[in-house]
Amino acid sequence: MANTNDWNSQIISEFRANNGKVGGPFANANLLLLTSTGAKSGQPRTTPLVYLPDGDRMVIFASKAGAPTNPDWYHNLLANPEATVEVGAETIKVKATVAGAEERDRLYNTQAALAPNFAEYQQKTTRKIPVVILERLG
Repeated sequence: MANTNDWNSQIISEFRANNGKVGGPFANANLLLLTSTGAKSGQPRTTPLVYLPDGDRMVIFASKAGAPTNPDWYHNLLANPEATVEVGAETIKVKATVAGAEERDRLYNTQAALAPNFAEYQQKTTRKIPVVILERLG
């Protein structure tokens, strides 16, 4: 867990220092920083995530690289659906909703076609990876 936190901290610092631009494996990816409220702690938690633009919405995927459990940020959004995202230099208030089955499949398949590692993530796990839609508030 500490390694993941260190990895995420480095990405978050680089993202914020460069108006949303990062190097390494995320150099050309659509990347955002999600700040959700901890389901148990009530504390803000920031996570870098790849997203899929879908009109005015941003779509994120609870893949956790194909792990058997959903990521913490997913549980946080279920408990507290209002969050903020940083995209480039902009901070946006959003509300999260979990995509229904048909929309989930469409969005996940679109992301997997753009980034084949997402297809691999689904193959690695028995759970159906949730897809979360972020819509701007206000």
